[in-house]
Amino acid sequence: MSEYTDKPMTKVIIYGGKTGWIGGLMYDLIEKQGGIEVFKAEARIENRADVEKELDEIKPSHVLMAAGITGRPNIDWCEDNKPDTIRTNVIGTLNVADLCNLKGIHCTIYATGCIFKYDEAHPLGSGIGFKEEDTPNFDGSWYSQTKGYMEPMLACYPNCMILRVRMPVSDDLIHRNFVTKIVKYERVVNIPNSMTILHEMLPASLAMAKKGLTGVYNFTNPGVISHNEVLDLYTKYIDPTYTYKNFTLEEQAKVIKADRSNNELDTTKLMRDMPEGIVINDIKTAYELCFQRMKKNLTELGWLPDNMPAEFVRNKE
Repeated sequence: MSEYTDKPMTKVIIYGGKTGWIGGLMYDLIEKQGGIEVFKAEARIENRADVEKELDEIKPSHVLMAAGITGRPNIDWCEDNKPDTIRTNVIGTLNVADLCNLKGIHCTIYATGCIFKYDEAHPLGSGIGFKEEDTPNFDGSWYSQTKGYMEPMLACYPNCMILRVRMPVSDDLIHRNFVTKIVKYERVVNIPNSMTILHEMLPASLAMAKKGLTGVYNFTNPGVISHNEVLDLYTKYIDPTYTYKNFTLEEQAKVIKADRSNNELDTTKLMRDMPEGIVINDIKTAYELCFQRMKKNLTELGWLPDNMPAEFVRNKE
């Protein structure tokens, strides 16, 4: 129990709501649920004075912090833009957490679980996942390094709920979707990972914020799924002509600037504290349902059955 437990959610500001992917989805979700005033933040999080002014003007009961730099087209961008990455992902995030704490506002931070890699204590395929209290052991990319520095500091704030999102997946083929990214690669590694199916997990995050939960949570569907299993589902539901090739981590390392995190996160704490009425499926079930929704969405969009954009089409010269 904390001072934030079951404090009514009446007014929400979302940082990253205007241009961010998850922030935008959360805005739509709250709008659809109704009964809560919701605002897309105007202030840039690195500008502390602007953030403070906005918080004082709107006086939210809750803040959702989904702003951050992941880089375009991927996290390799952060390797060449380190000061920019720090300004937003470290200074900006701390600004929001710190100001919310000073003003007694509950703050949900959509963070990352890409701060771990399989190791001797958590071997690949063992089913032993990293827990919330484990120290980050992956610093192979600047993006993950900044996030790894941040989490222990954010965990000191009594008003913050820190959600470790991993490889987020939506019911469409937006460029931010993990599925979209790997479908476009010529070759993929085939490693089981914990992942976050947004259709299930974003409503869960809202329920957790309403409940006033604080501290760190591994925010993925239970279990792991491999790249090949994901692409096999894509072939099954979206494009039966699609093919893919694998390569090793060593081969992958030659074509990327920054290493990539592969891990399994333990979801025991998440499932224990999950508010009543929230359904979270294991990752393989959740993915199957996700692709069923994606097929329906792409059919309504006119992409299916046979009008997929060229960027998604393989072997059709």
